[in-house]
Amino acid sequence: MTRITDVFARLRAQGERALIPYITAGDPDLDVTFQLVCEFERQGADLIELGIPFSEPMADGPANQRAAERALQSGTSLARVLELVRRLRAASVQLPIILFSYYNPIFRYGGQRFAADAQAAGVDGVLGVDLPPEEANELKAETDRCDLDLIFLLAPTSSLERAREVITRARGFVYYVAVTGVTGARAALPEDLGEMVRRIRGLSPVPVGVGFGISTPAQAAEVGRIADAVIVGSAISQLIENNSGRPDLVQTVGEFVGSLKRALRDLAVTSAT
Repeated sequence: MTRITDVFARLRAQGERALIPYITAGDPDLDVTFQLVCEFERQGADLIELGIPFSEPMADGPANQRAAERALQSGTSLARVLELVRRLRAASVQLPIILFSYYNPIFRYGGQRFAADAQAAGVDGVLGVDLPPEEANELKAETDRCDLDLIFLLAPTSSLERAREVITRARGFVYYVAVTGVTGARAALPEDLGEMVRRIRGLSPVPVGVGFGISTPAQAAEVGRIADAVIVGSAISQLIENNSGRPDLVQTVGEFVGSLKRALRDLAVTSAT
């Protein structure tokens, strides 16, 4: 079992849903990212996705695109993110760390080298946002060898047949994209989200996390009623941007993450009574 499966097993026993915040590593710089991850763990985050900044983030909306630009301008690279993970583990950060990356940086780094270095640094999982399962065999062989969970995505346009194909290769959890289009906060979630997630959970031997568009504690609780994990990214990226240069940036963003986790804990208490 990996650290990811351990966390989901513990939360399942407690009747609780996982909170997975996403941040672009290096936004605004790697030292702040280090502080944010430590604060997120303190605030109750269960796992974290660290985005590898990329110059052409086609699946990302404006908030995450700007975050990637800031991270690249600060000199962030895949190698430096792996060093960041090593620093976090040396500082006794225990929550599972998932690298969220477009495939190009991994390809340029080298799949075999990437998997070995990621494992050595303390990474637990890898999500290739633009890497479909049919094209992932080479990388999956390396991540499996290093006991890293390679996480795949499903979208509202995915058929149940497609979902079955993806789930047969799934490790860690399946990432269900709540809305079509790019990342970004939404005022409301799709009306058929619950039905789609229930269908996928009925097929999946691994947990199902839902992301894209979740931006408030109320929305986190709404998704927590149907999914095993709630993933929040763009709202955090926007909050980092809004508080750029402020001495209380880490505290402010951490408190927002804490509010999301409290909503999921309150949901667990309500469901148990």
